[in-house]
Amino acid sequence: MRNELLLEIGTEEIPAGFIMPALDSMNKKMAAKLDELGLEYKDIQQAATPRRLTIAVNGLVDRQPDRVEKFMGPSKKAAFDGDNNPTKAAIGFAASKGASVEELQLVNTPKGEYVVLEKESTGEETVSLLSSLIPEIILGLTFPKSMRWGDNEKTFARPIHWFLAVYGGKTIPFTINSVTSSSTTIGHRFMSPETVEVSSYDQYLDKLREMFVLADCDERRKAVASEIDKGAKTAGGKILKDEELVDTVTNLVEKPYGICGTFDDRFLALPDAVLITSMREHQKYFNVVGDNGKLLPYFVAVNNTDVKDAKSAAEGHQRVIRARLEDAFFFYEEDKNKTLSDRVKDLSGIIFHSKLGTMLEKTERIQKLAGELASELAPEKSDDIMRTAYLTKTDLLTEMVNEFPSLQGVMGKEYALLDGEVQEVATAIVEHYIPVRAGESVPSGIVGAVVGLADRLDSITGCFGVGQIPTGTTDPYGLRRLALGFLHIVQQKSMSFSLECFVGKSLDLYADKLTEDLQEAKLNTLNFIKGRFANDLISRGISNEAVEAVTSISFDDVLDCKAKIEALESIKSEPAFSILAGSFKRVMNIIKDNKDTQIELEMLSEDAEKKLYASLENISKEVKPHLDNKEYVKALEIILQMKDPVDNFFDDVMVMADNLNVRQNRLNLLSAIAQLFLQIGDFSKMQVPAQ
Repeated sequence: MRNELLLEIGTEEIPAGFIMPALDSMNKKMAAKLDELGLEYKDIQQAATPRRLTIAVNGLVDRQPDRVEKFMGPSKKAAFDGDNNPTKAAIGFAASKGASVEELQLVNTPKGEYVVLEKESTGEETVSLLSSLIPEIILGLTFPKSMRWGDNEKTFARPIHWFLAVYGGKTIPFTINSVTSSSTTIGHRFMSPETVEVSSYDQYLDKLREMFVLADCDERRKAVASEIDKGAKTAGGKILKDEELVDTVTNLVEKPYGICGTFDDRFLALPDAVLITSMREHQKYFNVVGDNGKLLPYFVAVNNTDVKDAKSAAEGHQRVIRARLEDAFFFYEEDKNKTLSDRVKDLSGIIFHSKLGTMLEKTERIQKLAGELASELAPEKSDDIMRTAYLTKTDLLTEMVNEFPSLQGVMGKEYALLDGEVQEVATAIVEHYIPVRAGESVPSGIVGAVVGLADRLDSITGCFGVGQIPTGTTDPYGLRRLALGFLHIVQQKSMSFSLECFVGKSLDLYADKLTEDLQEAKLNTLNFIKGRFANDLISRGISNEAVEAVTSISFDDVLDCKAKIEALESIKSEPAFSILAGSFKRVMNIIKDNKDTQIELEMLSEDAEKKLYASLENISKEVKPHLDNKEYVKALEIILQMKDPVDNFFDDVMVMADNLNVRQNRLNLLSAIAQLFLQIGDFSKMQVPAQ
């Protein structure tokens, strides 16, 4: 028989950002435990509000199936002595499984005969298993911050007030921190704080809906969207799109009620980003815009309770936002008294890194490195790039960024325009920070892109230069994110340059601040960026073997590496390629460390080796212009013509001839072929089954 399990954890208000990760974790832990216990189920539904985390397991069987478990023991040689008597190993193994030696069996395995114990297990009832399983899942949930309350030993995101745990209409008994499970839930804290009996998930949602709680997250999100749209319409506008804020607000309320408020028109003189951030970050208010997309002097707040006097409620919100906007207006006016250029010297008062100096020193390094990059990538933009690099960190010293750190770069742009800086420089100040996370766009212009590269490279090399290398679990300076952003800018802006060269230049700019060996720091930095490059391509569907084939030979020009990888990926399904890849592996195994490619023509005696040499000469000439132009697909199509000559050579010619001079000449011929192939990649890593 199958029944439904309904589990709810009732708490004080959980922070909005904690809810969905915890709910997903609760879902996954339940699924894993049920699978581990052999308890079949149909699916798992989930719901949540700030005061509850809920899952419902549908179609959960009422008992475990009976099963036969097999336990592998020691080898026959270890389990029995020469007289076939059980040893301590066999006796101990049987005892550990609650069995006698007589129950042990011998089975043949690829490694020989081993002792096996087959044990029949009678399935337990689901109800009895859930009583211990559920507390384990609840106490296994982790949060960015947990708390302990009263004299309780167990921690959770917020104090737990109740548990609803029902299976097949019956309560699953358990107790955590003196809170005992029941078959009841609680409605809205203020509008309907009564308890109500529930026995199924659908009934649970319906009953809570009657008690002013929308427990279904999608339903509540739609209600939030509807309420804010309704509020904006009362002001003759529409909501400025902000899906992330909608998600946040959805997890701040149990049932949303939109309230439209207003503010003084004079605050519209503030930059849009300031108005939006002032309302969004601290108050979680939505901005209202007109049909032209311009901000209007209105906002929409979302309450968790209905109010009889909407006007009074709006006035309360207006008092709060007025104080915020007054502060912002004051900061803005104060900041305008000093230009960004005037602030540069004061960057000496901000520490970039305890071992790597101040933000002024970082600015000077970025400027020098950006200048080097500009001379190679965009010499016509050198002046704008240098100016941007000079100003790019100065808004850290403004009152506005001090109050709203998320406006770093944004305010730099605003103040740069007020100072009379050219548009391209102002835009680059904000754009050099992007992309911040995967999937975001890169700088629109070359100025922001170049400064962004210099900034990221300075941070990465500096940290590696003082031994601050990311580990599997820690990356306190976000170097993985910086490296990925660096690579995305390079690729999307089609920037071709020597990474090794600029990593070296960046490290050199730190002079005596570095604590690690310079060459080791350089190698570690390059390998780190290469690792991010490989992982990024593989995550986007490029095969690991194609990435390894190219990067194992060279990783210097990122754009060039990517082009070679994509060429190999596009041609790997060709039957001729898989055969040639196998032959190339044989070539590499034979030549080993031989690097000499000098071939004596008069020593080529066999017909197959003469034809191979002729093919090498012809194909090398034919492929060269394509390699020079980075047309790697065309180059590979020509190189595939080497398949038959290489195969015939191995069929008809003894490479390791008795005559040492002949042997060396043939090794040199194979080395020359290897050098041709290696201009694109190590084909031996690309072996795939022939089609």
